[in-house]
Amino acid sequence: MSTIGILGAGRVGTAIARQALRAGYDVVVATAADPAEISLIVEVMAPGARAVTAAEAAAADLVVIAVPMRKYDTLDPELLASRVVVDVMNHWAETDGDVPDLDGASSTSEAVQAHLAGARVVKTLNHIGYHELESDHVPAGAPGRRALAVAGDDDDARAVVADLIERLGFDAVDAGPLAAGRALEPGTEIFAGRHDRAELTRLLEHACLAAVQR
Repeated sequence: MSTIGILGAGRVGTAIARQALRAGYDVVVATAADPAEISLIVEVMAPGARAVTAAEAAAADLVVIAVPMRKYDTLDPELLASRVVVDVMNHWAETDGDVPDLDGASSTSEAVQAHLAGARVVKTLNHIGYHELESDHVPAGAPGRRALAVAGDDDDARAVVADLIERLGFDAVDAGPLAAGRALEPGTEIFAGRHDRAELTRLLEHACLAAVQR
């Protein structure tokens, strides 16, 4: 895998772009706008990345969705069919408002997967601050290396994204199915803290047990 397409040119999207460039990936960034309209933003915020159309970004080896959660249903399912898609979005009621499909009965990523029916959605990178992507990464094997969970229904897609997390400078912890992404959302202990592999694994096991008991 060599090219990462990022849909979204905000703080989160450009921070991921910078880290991916550092890790040796070719990075392209797109929004709903013409590439010319965001080229300066991309040049300044992620030097080395290229501004492209949404269709070009969607054709990358791996696609990261970093748009406001309220806009997830504007994404074109056909463009992302069969693609490995990383969902880094969080639902913030104060800015996103009421999103009808997010009824609390399932994780936000399951709603994204339902909309992008042909894609292989994986949840991760939502439970780390965009600024921490650049401050907390360390080489593999470093003591106390920060861990990030990876949740998705497709085993191969989950493995691909886990490799991305490792290359970005974090330990990847397999969280299992996409429904487990609920344990990574705002308001959870995982979202609120910084955890190494052992602690994150423990928290995921606890969240799984709690879900079974409900």
